[in-house]
Amino acid sequence: MPDVRSSIPWDSLLLVYGTLMVPTLFSVLIGINIWLDSREYFELPAFLLSTLIYAFWLSFRRIGAHVIASTTWPLVWIVFALIVVFNPLPVLFRSSRWWLIKKVGKLLVSGTKPVEFTDFWLGDQFCSLVFTLSNLFFVGCAYKEDWNDVWNQCSSSTHWGIPFALGVLPLVVRAVQSVKRYADSRLYTHLINGGKYCSSILYYAFYFTWRHHNRAHDYTLVLFCMFAAFASIYTCAWDLLMDWSFFKHPAQRRFLRKDLAYSTNYYVYYIAIITNILIRFIWVLYIPGGNSDFQLRTFIVSMFEMLRRWQWNFFRLENEHIGNTDQYRVTREVPLPYRLDDVDNDTDDEGDDDDEENFSRRSGWGRRSVRLAPISSDEERPSSREP
Repeated sequence: MPDVRSSIPWDSLLLVYGTLMVPTLFSVLIGINIWLDSREYFELPAFLLSTLIYAFWLSFRRIGAHVIASTTWPLVWIVFALIVVFNPLPVLFRSSRWWLIKKVGKLLVSGTKPVEFTDFWLGDQFCSLVFTLSNLFFVGCAYKEDWNDVWNQCSSSTHWGIPFALGVLPLVVRAVQSVKRYADSRLYTHLINGGKYCSSILYYAFYFTWRHHNRAHDYTLVLFCMFAAFASIYTCAWDLLMDWSFFKHPAQRRFLRKDLAYSTNYYVYYIAIITNILIRFIWVLYIPGGNSDFQLRTFIVSMFEMLRRWQWNFFRLENEHIGNTDQYRVTREVPLPYRLDDVDNDTDDEGDDDDEENFSRRSGWGRRSVRLAPISSDEERPSSREP
């Protein structure tokens, strides 16, 4: 190890690999979130993560160092990953890759088109990648400076403007999306949601200002802590009350909601509430002094935020599905005020029977031919919920 440390800029190289690893590993976790529907969103990130680990091994084992520098392998992996993602050939799930590219591109023009669930859900994923986005400047600067004195030349403490702009870009996108949703629906809850992202932008503004002042224990630290605490309370309350719809009455389990998809393991909801609150306040790890381990602390915070978002996804998608079911946007049967009479022997509806049989063949559902007969006024109508 002393040999490696003296021959390569190992500390800055670790930061570059950490910057690349967080979104790659996060993509694998998101693939687990949607594994049942789209396995390609797990398999492709897993493939890229394995190649990134291989590049990391090549760098620190200095394989072929006399031909290719250890600092070149991250750049090789970046080029390789871009080729895989933007490859136009019909391999490696081309339709899914192009769908993702179009959705990410739509985020950059937020405010010009109606906002769908996939748009703001994907935007929220990027909000948990502030560490990676803000360090993209460091990665580019390291190669520009040829890895010479990169901590002084490329540190976000010195050049904080561009890292700040890159880091808060997803938050700006989500704020714009919230305003657009309010303009389309006139629901003030979207403006409140937009305020949540604005509070996070202010939090990061004072965070980078404090770093620019060399993390001094002065007024910048006070402002950073004040806005960080406010943003944490704001976002955590929205997570629990709106995104997860907890603390609803009536509820089978205290502090939860009426319908639970994971009802047999209900304790995971309480674990999620506690861990979500704790990780929302994990910015306190930035406060202790000392320069030697500060980058390590930022990486640890980013990893915890990644895990928090992964956990958030399970309950956010669950809540969305339950809401869709309650409003009959996702359903197999809609209760109607009619009685289903067996008409297997009815010869007048042969054409309808043929259509029904064809539908059953196509959909894989075994259905009986039925006729909808109105219920008389003195018969009780089956109860149904309003959509």
